[in-house]
Order: sequence, then C-alpha cells, then structure tokens
Amino acid sequence: MKIIFHKQFEKQLKKITNKQKESLQDKLKIFSEDPYNKILNNHGLHGKYKNYRSINVSGDLRAIFKLSEDGETIVFAVLGKHSQLYS
Repeated sequence: MKIIFHKQFEKQLKKITNKQKESLQDKLKIFSEDPYNKILNNHGLHGKYKNYRSINVSGDLRAIFKLSEDGETIVFAVLGKHSQLYS
C-alpha cells in the first residue's frame, strides 16, 4: 500500500502544532500496519465526503482519505478539526 498526500492536506499540515504532527506520524505508522486498528477509529463518511474515510489523529483532529481507483494507493486529502470539516 502506498500513501500519498494531496496538496490541500500538505497545506493544512503546515498549520498544526508539532505535537499534532508527532501524533499524525504515530497514527500513520499504525495505519500503514493496520488501517482498521481500533485506536484510529477508521470510519466511512457521508455528505460532501461520501466515498471518503476518516481517522482520528489527536483529540479533535481528523485526517480524511480515500482509496484510489487502482486499489493500491491511499490519498490523504484533508486534515482538520472535526468542527471545521463537518460543519
């Protein structure tokens, strides 16, 4: 499985704290080993993020991703607080 980051995700990544970045790195490591590990709370979304999934990064921070059409690549598209993403 290959993981890539969308430009929007990278832009949002620059705005989070170092502690949140460390948490994201930890969660991505867990994700690469087991995408459905319970600590990630990996779940499907609906509405404007239909066909996307979300994992918990830390506290209120979420990372939204989608499996590419080839089934081999995970694209992390959006990073943000729950209230920002789902309002």
